[in-house]
Amino acid sequence: MRAVVIVLDSLGIGSTPDAHNYDDHGADTLGHILGHAPELRIKHLNSLGLSLAHQRKMAPENILPGSGYGWMRPASKGKDTCTGHWEIAGAITTDSFATFKEFPESLLRPIEKEANVKFIGNYAQSGTTILNELADEHWKTSNPILYTSADSVFQIAAHEDIIPLNELHCLCEIARRHCDTFNIARVIARPFSGRTPPYQRTSGRRDFSMPPPTNILDELKSAGIETISIGKIHDIFAGRAISRSIPTSSNSDGMNAVDKEWGKIRDGLLFVNLVDFDMIYGHRRDPDGYAACLTEFDNWLERFLSQIRPDDLLIVTADHGNDPTWKGSDHTREEVPVLERKGNAAPRCTGLHEDFTYVARLLRDHFSLSN
Repeated sequence: MRAVVIVLDSLGIGSTPDAHNYDDHGADTLGHILGHAPELRIKHLNSLGLSLAHQRKMAPENILPGSGYGWMRPASKGKDTCTGHWEIAGAITTDSFATFKEFPESLLRPIEKEANVKFIGNYAQSGTTILNELADEHWKTSNPILYTSADSVFQIAAHEDIIPLNELHCLCEIARRHCDTFNIARVIARPFSGRTPPYQRTSGRRDFSMPPPTNILDELKSAGIETISIGKIHDIFAGRAISRSIPTSSNSDGMNAVDKEWGKIRDGLLFVNLVDFDMIYGHRRDPDGYAACLTEFDNWLERFLSQIRPDDLLIVTADHGNDPTWKGSDHTREEVPVLERKGNAAPRCTGLHEDFTYVARLLRDHFSLSN
């Protein structure tokens, strides 16, 4: 039994009923991309029901046999990567992670003392903008750049020639221990290169997450079923219940890894995050780039669909929204699509799911795990 869950990071399909609480009422990542790029053709995603899910159409018209489509509403508090992925894996986060406009001295001083550093920055900003604002000071002082966002993140940026990657990761491990007390979801290493703008983020990014609640990965591990993470899944789940991890540097790198690993596994789960949608195009408010990224994935999906056997399970979903036409540069509180393919039965609409744990239930049924 094989299964693959592919998370198109940030592909929301319309704001949630509670989006006004997040100042996101009216956000619609997919809808606004389609409005901005009406020539966009993603026929293979649509063959699984993406367009029907976005339009909330109940009649499963013109989609592949064995396909099912629906839309999921987040039940967890927040619109963070961790809460979205953990909920996909079956764990709803009832208490919000802490967010900050700037971090208090009571958190920073112990980290700085233990790591022998002095942070610069310490405010909410886009990850590319803050490099333009503080790179010169970083060069002069060698001090790491600290910033945050509307999400629960403690992000540390450093030029690889100033703070080598292993030192940056060690600094983040120290910060992770102290951030636990403050209920901060992720500490993120943000290495970059270049001497003048635009600076280039490098592939040494790493997320240091809070340990997740018990979830479907733990159940699979207990059942002796292999779990292979591709992309930042390993980091999001703090490495727990992951049999093997394959880090990636881009969507194309992740899709190539899926091709390679799918042919190897006999029994197991590939859990995949494709981050470019979110990191490069959503946060940077680039609808044209987002549309091109969707086209790239759709072209790959055409080839991958031919590798799905009748007893395999394919799930394509998202963890939150990040509307590239929206104000600011943060995630948006949205419902997400859930597209599935298994066997050759008549296509169906699964409708609205009140939380993301529907994905974990599909996996539990597919692998015949006891409830």
